[in-house]
Amino acid sequence: MKVVVIDYGSGNLRSCAKAFERAANDHNIKANIIVSPNPDDVLTADRIVLPGVGAFADCRSGLDAVSGLVDAMNEAVIKNGKPFFGICVGMQLMADVGREFGDTNGLGWIGGEVVAMKPSNPNLKIPHMGWNDLKIKNPHPLLAGLPIGGHAYFVHSYQFAVSDEKNVAAEIEYGGLLSAVIAKDNMVGTQFHPEKSQGFGLGIIANFLSWNP
Repeated sequence: MKVVVIDYGSGNLRSCAKAFERAANDHNIKANIIVSPNPDDVLTADRIVLPGVGAFADCRSGLDAVSGLVDAMNEAVIKNGKPFFGICVGMQLMADVGREFGDTNGLGWIGGEVVAMKPSNPNLKIPHMGWNDLKIKNPHPLLAGLPIGGHAYFVHSYQFAVSDEKNVAAEIEYGGLLSAVIAKDNMVGTQFHPEKSQGFGLGIIANFLSWNP
C-alpha cells in the first residue's frame, strides 16, 4: 500500500510520516509511507494524507504553487475515490471557503466554511491549544475501537463550520461545540494532530490505513 503525505511547504511532515510508519508497524499493516510534492505520486497513491499548519490562505497558496497538484488531488480523491486524510489545516482545506485574512477558496470537497473561533466564555484562550475530549456525533470507522471521549491534541484559532451535520463524526466542547472529526464518502479529516495525540492518535491513523470506504 502506497501512502503519500503531500509536501507543499506546510505541515509537520517528518513527524506525520513517522507516526504513520509507527501505526502501520504496530498494527501489522504493510504500507510504504512517502513524503512527496509530486502530482504523479498522488495519482498512483493508494491513500493520501494532507497535513497543514498555519494560515488557511498560506496553505492554499502552497498547494497552488505546485504545478498540477490540485488537479491530481481532485482526480485521485474525487474522481477515483482514493481514501484521503486531512490533518488540521489540511482538513480545513476541504471546505468551500476559508475566512482567515479575507476569503480564500478551499477545495470545495465538503460543504462549509472555516471561520474564527468565538468561545462563549471570554476566559477561554484563542488559539485553543492543548488536549480535549472528543464527543462522538456520527459513528465512523476512523473512530472504531478507540476509547470513548479519547484525548486529542489541538492547536487552532479557526474551525470548520460544516454545512451538513451528518459530515461531523466527532466534536469537542470549547466555549461551544466545534467539529473535531469530519467525514464524507472516502474523505476524513481531524482538526487535531493525530501525530501528537499519543496512542489515541496512532489508533486513528491505523484505522485510516485499514479503512475501505
